[in-house]
Amino acid sequence: MLFNSYAFILFFLPIAVIGYFAIARRSSLGATFFLCAMSCVFYIWWKASFILVLLASMTVNFILAQHLTKRVNEAASKRWLIVGLIFNIGLLGYFKYTNFFIANMNAVIGSDYSILNIALPLGISFFTFTQIAFLVDAWRGRVVELSAANYFLFVTYFPHLLAGPIIHHREMMPQFADASLKKINWDNIACGLILFTLGLTKKVLIADQIAPIANDGFANTAALGFVDAWMTILAYSLQLAFDFSGYTDMALGAALMMNIKLPQNFNAPYRATNIQDFWRRWHMTLSRFLRDYIYIPLGGNRLGEVRMCLLFLATFIIGGLWHGAAWTFVLWGFLHGAALVVLHLWRKLSLPLPNIVAIFITFIFVICCFAVFRAASLADAMHILSAAAGLKGVSLHVAMPAWSVLLAMLAALVLAFTPKTAFEIAQQITLNKRTALLVGALMLVSLVLVPGATEFIYFIF
Repeated sequence: MLFNSYAFILFFLPIAVIGYFAIARRSSLGATFFLCAMSCVFYIWWKASFILVLLASMTVNFILAQHLTKRVNEAASKRWLIVGLIFNIGLLGYFKYTNFFIANMNAVIGSDYSILNIALPLGISFFTFTQIAFLVDAWRGRVVELSAANYFLFVTYFPHLLAGPIIHHREMMPQFADASLKKINWDNIACGLILFTLGLTKKVLIADQIAPIANDGFANTAALGFVDAWMTILAYSLQLAFDFSGYTDMALGAALMMNIKLPQNFNAPYRATNIQDFWRRWHMTLSRFLRDYIYIPLGGNRLGEVRMCLLFLATFIIGGLWHGAAWTFVLWGFLHGAALVVLHLWRKLSLPLPNIVAIFITFIFVICCFAVFRAASLADAMHILSAAAGLKGVSLHVAMPAWSVLLAMLAALVLAFTPKTAFEIAQQITLNKRTALLVGALMLVSLVLVPGATEFIYFIF
């Protein structure tokens, strides 16, 4: 079920919110079970068989977490953790990387193994990383609450299930266990509705309007000229930012209506002054996972500069592969890791750049990397980047898109560099008739465009 669909906006979400609070008046546990059931319905809406993978994953991880929290002895706990990591990485690897491995093995050794018919369960990358973090923290002795009902809801909670944010048990489980949060809070409902509306507006009025430029460009990378290449790169970078942050705003808004606060995932990332700053603003919960569960456990900056720089590369290559099984994602991750190495070396020179220059350089680097991220192959990535670099000539000819598309791109550019995020606006906005009319108008216009809306980009990851 899409957030940007009539089924979700007009039926599912109101039923979930009203039913949750109605049941919570009589039974806190009953309200939790109700949200679990609604979350399963939400997930089954896509494909019923996928729920079996999700349920199996949760069941195995919950059993493992119980063993880890008992902490009989350190050796036994470590064995259970290794079993858990093998299970989760194996599950993700089977569904996401089996065919990638087969295709590359065929290419390298000349074999002819058939590609398997494996359907990728929606949200598997998100719920797998969420549970890996839970197991590691259980092994570290940081899990203090292990209710089966709250764990089930922690993993399946529908606002974050399909495309994040990647949530952490310390910020979620106490909220699910807090009976005081199961009472209607009209301020939270109003703020959540505003944030949900802003996210929907981002998706249907900006991201979906820009999408045709990006789609056409990446479908014909070999034919792109200098200006066309930059238009394509810019269009996709803006589409991705508003599509993904729009989903996150809608997720945070839907959760807030039920008094649940999900973690922020975006903070004006295109205003970043360097690549480290970018990753503190873009997909913030993935950055947190990569830092806390890969980079730091493998040594972080404790084992010397060379090891640290190698870990930059390794961590971001893993981050790239998390997005999908393709060499374009590997290269994208490598480029970001390499940029962190360059940043580390640059800081040693003590030559700070003016903010506007630093923002411009970071922005150009990031969107060029997104060209690699979006490209169907490494060859396509090289086509579009070489055209953007002027290696195919510097013709100023460009196929002009419709005015509505250009206006959407212009609005996206302005908003991308605006300091305040939708999250901040929703929290700070004054609730009055004027606000209600504005939010209502945005919702109405967005609803008119909903039938032509597309799936969110991060659903494929």
